[in-house]
Formats: sequence, structure tokens, C-alpha cells
Amino acid sequence: MIIYPAIDLKDGACVRLLRGEMSQATVFNTDPGDQARLFQSQGFEWLHLVDLNGAFEGKPVNGAAVESILKAVTIPVQLGGGIRDLKTIGMWLEKGVSRVILGTVALRDPELVKAACREFPGKVAVGIDAREGYVAVAGWAETSDIKALDLALKFEDCGVAAIIYTDINRDGAMGGVNVESTSDLAFHLTTPVIASGGVSSMEDLRALKVEEDTGIEGVICGRALYDGRIDPREALELLSAPAVEDAD
Repeated sequence: MIIYPAIDLKDGACVRLLRGEMSQATVFNTDPGDQARLFQSQGFEWLHLVDLNGAFEGKPVNGAAVESILKAVTIPVQLGGGIRDLKTIGMWLEKGVSRVILGTVALRDPELVKAACREFPGKVAVGIDAREGYVAVAGWAETSDIKALDLALKFEDCGVAAIIYTDINRDGAMGGVNVESTSDLAFHLTTPVIASGGVSSMEDLRALKVEEDTGIEGVICGRALYDGRIDPREALELLSAPAVEDAD
């Protein structure tokens, strides 16, 4: 299982939000490239980037910060936030992003996601952010009447690299990951699932590791890495192990 350190970008800085509220942002580093280098030096093999301003505005906003990260590291990065057309997808992939994450557009224009998968095979992930099980879009400002599983099933056979599932009510709240809903989603899909939202301790990582065989391929971790609740070396050792020795 892969652990993805999260770098959420707001106004050019690395922040963490509380339950997706832009007004509840804690700044952890004003130099995104420096933060990315730190994560790479700790042994992480991927980075998860989100252009928070872009998610709200529907277009890339923190482009300079993303490019500084791409120049700072050699490990692959996935990027979401404000990516809503083929031109923007192509632009970011050309600049060196390894995988783009489509969220709002996945709900509003599923055919665009399918077209992107055909044009950029293996380079497109779908971000499904849910509040009480229903998909939220536009930087989580709007909640739809579509259930997360129903949306995910639309992309089963089109070549999506992964479904990134976030429980908004858990995100940044340090209340623990929603293992049950994440594993249930993964169980019903053939597409790999990446868990996100609420990871606060090694216990959360152990709980996800136990459910790895349902199809959970990775986990995104933010605040718990920044404030030291999760030790990078310990986390990497746990999640890279072939099997869980102790599920307690």
C-alpha cells in the first residue's frame, strides 16, 4: 500500500483545512518546494497535490507552487484542483505531473473523464469526495444527490488509474479514517481505491492495511505527518509489508 503525503496549496503556501473549509486553514510551510523535498528525503515514493484555490475557481491558480514542487523532486506527483478540461490535463502532464485527479468534472461531465482516459492512458484518477455518502464538488462547496459508489461505478471500464475517496467530515479533523465506507467502496469496484480524510495515527494505517485485499491501494496523509503524529519511517515500513502480522 502506498502512502501519499498531501501538499494542499492555498495562496502559494502548504496548508491543511478543517473539513474543507477555506477559512479554517493552517499554514505548515510557505515554501512548497521545500516541503516536497522533505517528503522525498523521508522516503515517500509519491506526492499528492491539491490546488485548493483552483478547486473553488475551476481553473489552475497555484500553478507556480506546483511547478516549484515538480522542479524540487524526482518522485511522481498526482495533482487535483481546478482541472476540468482536456487542455488543462494535457498541460499539467506535459509539465511533469504523473497523474491528474478529476473531481468536479467527474460528476458534471463523466464523458470527459472517459475521453481523458483514452487520450492519456494510466494518467487519470477520479477524486470522489463525499459528505454523508453523497458526492460534493466545487471545492466541497456543493453537495449533490449522487452517492459515491454510483459515481465510481460509472468509470469502472474506462481505464481510470484510481479512485481517490475522501470522507469530508473526517478531513483535517484528526478523528480517524472512515475505514468501513472506504473498504466497502473498494470491495464493489475493480478500480483501485486510495483512502483520504481523517488519517490521524498509526492505528488508522493499520486498520486500512487490514482491509488492503478489498482493493485499497493507498492512503493520503496530511496533518498527521505535519504535526508528527505519524512517523514516516514507521508508516512506510507498515504499509510496504506484504501482509499484516498483527491486526490488533
